[in-house]
Amino acid sequence: MASEAETEEQGIPNHIDIARALEAILMVVDEPQSVVGLASAVGRPVKEVRAAIAELVADYDGEVGGPRRGFELREVGGGWRIYVRAELDDVVRDFVHTQNPSKLSQAALETLAVIAYKQPISRGAIASIRAVNVDSVVRTLLGRGLITEAFTDSETGAIHYETTDLLMVQLGINSLDELPKISPLLDDGSEGFDDVR
Repeated sequence: MASEAETEEQGIPNHIDIARALEAILMVVDEPQSVVGLASAVGRPVKEVRAAIAELVADYDGEVGGPRRGFELREVGGGWRIYVRAELDDVVRDFVHTQNPSKLSQAALETLAVIAYKQPISRGAIASIRAVNVDSVVRTLLGRGLITEAFTDSETGAIHYETTDLLMVQLGINSLDELPKISPLLDDGSEGFDDVR
């Protein structure tokens, strides 16, 4: 029989509540997490994880005596993720726009350009084009309301992103067709590419 120390190495310590551990994980993820993935992360059986998720959903919905929270645990694309409740979207959007009006970083602008020209596009495809991790940048763009989740691929579970009307308002255009063409800005390679790193 495995000792308690060996059991703890395979997941969360026995004294930590599984629902609280899942809650902590779900607070930091950017993509919906499968039950199997969550079970692996905490080292507990899938059945226990499903029960803990149901407990969290009921807790956030105020079904167990507490208040109904401003966020909810929602199953999307075969996985679970914490979202702002739909009726509070406008409040959060207004807060983000009024409290955080700072300019976008170069990384955010580059990521936004990739999304605008290639939409709908997954985070993985964006990262592949930019050759860097784009998780925090995508979070920033979502928070600013410049991009939105278009759909979730039913086979891969990858969320695809597209730009919002707010971006067009900010750019002063009526349609994405008004974006400048990329090809005139690209080097045609006639001088070679030896200096490109």
